[in-house]
Amino acid sequence: MDDLNPRLRAVCDLDVAERRESSGRHEYDGKIQDLSRAGVRAGLAELDAASAAGEPLHDPHDEAHLATFEDRAKVTYAQLELHRRNPLYHLGELDLACYDRDYAPAEQRDRARSTHLAAWPRAVDAAIDSLDLVSAPVAASLAGAVRGLAAAVPAAVRAGAGERSAQAALAAHARLVAHLDRAAVNGDPDPALGAAALTALMSSGDGIQVDLGRLSEQAGAERGRLAARLAESCAQLDPGRPAAEVVRELGRDHPDSGGVIEAARLWTQLAIDFTRDRDLVPYHDGQCLVGLAPQSRRWGMAMMSWSAAGEPDGPSWYHITPPDDSWPRQDQEQWLEVFSTTSLPGITVHEVAPGHFSHGRALRRAPTVVRRTLHSSAFIEGWAHYAEEVCVEEGFCAGDPRFAIGVWLGALIRVTRLACAIGVHTEGMTVADGARRFESDAAMSRPAALAEARRATFDPTYGRYTWGKLEILSLREQARRKWGAAFSLHRFHAALLSLGSPPLGLLQTALDRG
Repeated sequence: MDDLNPRLRAVCDLDVAERRESSGRHEYDGKIQDLSRAGVRAGLAELDAASAAGEPLHDPHDEAHLATFEDRAKVTYAQLELHRRNPLYHLGELDLACYDRDYAPAEQRDRARSTHLAAWPRAVDAAIDSLDLVSAPVAASLAGAVRGLAAAVPAAVRAGAGERSAQAALAAHARLVAHLDRAAVNGDPDPALGAAALTALMSSGDGIQVDLGRLSEQAGAERGRLAARLAESCAQLDPGRPAAEVVRELGRDHPDSGGVIEAARLWTQLAIDFTRDRDLVPYHDGQCLVGLAPQSRRWGMAMMSWSAAGEPDGPSWYHITPPDDSWPRQDQEQWLEVFSTTSLPGITVHEVAPGHFSHGRALRRAPTVVRRTLHSSAFIEGWAHYAEEVCVEEGFCAGDPRFAIGVWLGALIRVTRLACAIGVHTEGMTVADGARRFESDAAMSRPAALAEARRATFDPTYGRYTWGKLEILSLREQARRKWGAAFSLHRFHAALLSLGSPPLGLLQTALDRG
């Protein structure tokens, strides 16, 4: 029997790749979402029919949670038609790395991988049919990620996919690459969605009416607070020297390529132990393994692939991507600075505990299927980013200012993302302008700053880290006032995580029921 009611199923059918991996809905294994223009229209019609026929859910919070995701799907696909503008939606449908984690026997996952690969030609045809509004900056920014998809094909062949199927998949992949290469040359030079579209996208996704002007002011205030905290922490380490000089020197203290994974394993255990000792989250079980990211996902430096709520329990993976040995030495050095003794601890807290890994353990116990299945990305990233600052407050590595310095530096990158997302999509900011902001406000090297600025073109809500963190911090202050002497971090975090990954507009339920 299907445990998803028709309304929830219709929402999931319009977000197949995310529901398969993040929510563990493996009935979607080996399947792709039809993102052609006709396919999207059919999915929206199913959503409308299910919404019209369905009864409101018994729990008002869950009803609002589901209704938010119904609205998000309509804004994404019907109002803004992002499947025509943004290849990222289609890349998720082609991704085979979702079968690497051992949530099921290898034979079962290999069959799904082979079936999925065989569907690539159809998925590419749908992508080419839809992607007629791709701007040149978006196409150029995603070129590497598109090409990287092919890295998963040899593994699929080794797992049992036929040679003919692999050749057809690679030919389809080449067609998609060529289509986006043409868009990179001939597409609209302006990637901006516009203020109305960005407002609609963020508001519908989290059930909250966003005021971009106010959010921009909040970002400015937060940037000032973080810069002051960074200066204080740098002064603890090296009084009298400018913070920028201290930061540059600290970045050069890092393991070599061969030592990054082992360093991440060490910090993973320290973060888990600290989170358990302070009882910062409701659950402290589960296994978190650390290893190389799958080949097709090595565009990201670090990421969490958790044991998802809809699947049998198994290991979660904290994936790390050291620099490739074939890269120029300078590029390797700049990449390794991300894994410095100053930065890697904060990254690990974010990805593991009390960040994403801990959140994933709570999601498995969320009390309703809606909460286990539908996740606000602003809450997910906001929670993990908030967790970094909690660890500073609670004294993780209290005798070494480098941990706090790493947290403030990471936070400056996130708040600059928020400023650049608003700037690129509503204020005429160019990628070059954005890169200069990352260099000046977040002390980033030029290549890394360019990469961050380019991300704004295809990930217009990547300011969600800071936005989510600020909403959680605001709610925490309300909880302190409302609960008084009965307030504790454990109580607050347990109440919040019992909601799963709630839209930001529904966080108040944690206070009302906590």
